[in-house]
Amino acid sequence: MAAGRPPGEEPRVLSGWVDLEVRAEFPALALRYAVVPGGARRSPRAVRERLRGLADRLGGAQAVNLRHQPIPWAYRVFFRHVGIDPDLERTPVEALALERVRRGGFASAGLPADALTIATAETSVALRAFDADRIQGRPGIRRPRPGERLEGLPGEPREGALVIADERGPLGLLFGATASGREVTRSTTATLLCAIQVSGVPDIAVTEALWLAAGALQA
Repeated sequence: MAAGRPPGEEPRVLSGWVDLEVRAEFPALALRYAVVPGGARRSPRAVRERLRGLADRLGGAQAVNLRHQPIPWAYRVFFRHVGIDPDLERTPVEALALERVRRGGFASAGLPADALTIATAETSVALRAFDADRIQGRPGIRRPRPGERLEGLPGEPREGALVIADERGPLGLLFGATASGREVTRSTTATLLCAIQVSGVPDIAVTEALWLAAGALQA
């Protein structure tokens, strides 16, 4: 998969596919993505400072009220529809808020992890990152095929699970683990950023999330 636009420019946001069976069950489910030059590396000072600023704004009171806001609530509803208890397995933005409360801030984990943290904390949109060098065709969302496993992970995905996949196989669970060899590494030359859109999450928030993540990756 080719890299996106040159550093400093807003990347083109594209639409992935959704399997017909899955679309029939979840008509509003969509995968939006952008390809950004670069791979894993230490976060520059500007990104680390951005994390500190976000931690100051996302305190305990804000964390408690998150689930009642429209976008986090939309993911909570979707989690329940696919058999995930959001009180046990947190939605992405709630997981970040809980981490901030427990640690008293956001510890830098390098890029692209910090880029996803910034974009999700700012927009509440769920994001994933994969090694674009190893993607074949457009990414999309489907159910695991019978007997199919995620490379490097034990067992088959749970019943009802959804995966992000390319033409070759699963890249990772829709919310959760990444298949071995599909993660972003220091040898990665381009990163595939994916935003998971569910009913109740507006297009403008999805686009903003991808642009924020891309901007942090290219800082």
